[in-house]
Amino acid sequence: MPGPVGGHRPSLGAVLRAAPPGRPVPFRQFVVKLHSRCDLACDHCYVYTMADQRWRSRPRSMSTATLTRTGERIGEHARRHRLERVRVVLHGGEPLLAGVSGIERAVELLRRGAAPVPARVTVQTNGVRLDDSFLRLFDRLDVRVSVSLDGDRAAHDRHRRGPDGRGSHDRVQAALHRLTGSYRRLFNGLLCTVDLRNDPVTTYRALLTHRPPVVDFLLPHGTWTAPPAGRPPDPAQAPYAAWLTAIFDEWYADRGQQTRIRLFDEIIQLLLGGSSRLAGVGVSPVAVAVVETDGAIEMDDTLGAVHAGAGHTGLHVDRDTFDAALDQPGVRAQQAGVATLAAECRACDLHLVCGGGLYTHRWRAGSGFDNPSVYCADLYRLIDHIRRTVRRDVATLREGAR
Repeated sequence: MPGPVGGHRPSLGAVLRAAPPGRPVPFRQFVVKLHSRCDLACDHCYVYTMADQRWRSRPRSMSTATLTRTGERIGEHARRHRLERVRVVLHGGEPLLAGVSGIERAVELLRRGAAPVPARVTVQTNGVRLDDSFLRLFDRLDVRVSVSLDGDRAAHDRHRRGPDGRGSHDRVQAALHRLTGSYRRLFNGLLCTVDLRNDPVTTYRALLTHRPPVVDFLLPHGTWTAPPAGRPPDPAQAPYAAWLTAIFDEWYADRGQQTRIRLFDEIIQLLLGGSSRLAGVGVSPVAVAVVETDGAIEMDDTLGAVHAGAGHTGLHVDRDTFDAALDQPGVRAQQAGVATLAAECRACDLHLVCGGGLYTHRWRAGSGFDNPSVYCADLYRLIDHIRRTVRRDVATLREGAR
């Protein structure tokens, strides 16, 4: 796989088409990078193994002063835009490395700063350190927990290993057993990174054993310049679509299934004329801001797959508001919907559903983000399959109503 991008890098502003004037959409979700290091060494991690290596120079954990200021900035933004609530995601690295007291302090300071606007707090964790001491804290503070799990032992341990090479599956399984017992109400869902070498249905069924309320399937991050593993240049091939379609067919056929698969739910919602709240499909404005451990306000951290500083805004919670971030060209580009799609995308019959895919996946050295997703063929094939399936069922229902 190619290394970090070099040479000419068009600015985000250079690829931003003139979006129609209008009021920007306020941020409703704030990803707070509580700890910048991790206790695993996953070889597919976009934070540590891809182009942006700025994590090396950042503080390991967010200071009390930065947490306090971040909470105040969130509250300032929420009150200014009269938001009913905000979502805060404690992220990393691995946020549990901050320890029980560090997490407690972070939740207290962030909620205090956001008040009187309520802040729903979620922790995104690899699960390795998720023991009863954390779960008791999360229960007391009403903090929801999302866990990364890539399937059964073979699938999960293919990538999610410790620095010593030891797989983490058994430790994550034990953590999920604790979480889904007395603390099930806190279970927010599972995040699974797709690997084409893992059997899709076996992976899906392994995830279902925990009865998660939601599963998020994450496509491996990559760009046209540094393509994701297994994504061939031939647009006639769509291996990721085939992988996801196998899961969709089983999930969709099980009418009693209580687990939501967010990607499929959002695509169906879009096909039926609704809007999406999931980055990577649809053309709804992106309303997420990231705060790094040093207090830097940044865009989507998956932009670390593009080049060093691709998510950089130059803003900081000590001196800048989140409203200032709304004026950033890259943020405006992700809020402009159809206006910032490549011409090839706008000509596609599924562009309102696909939305050009995740912004990160559109990058190509020389043309910036003015491209379809590197997963274009996969997204089209998957969405078209779901479209035909839903159309068939809608037609059957109409026939039955006559």
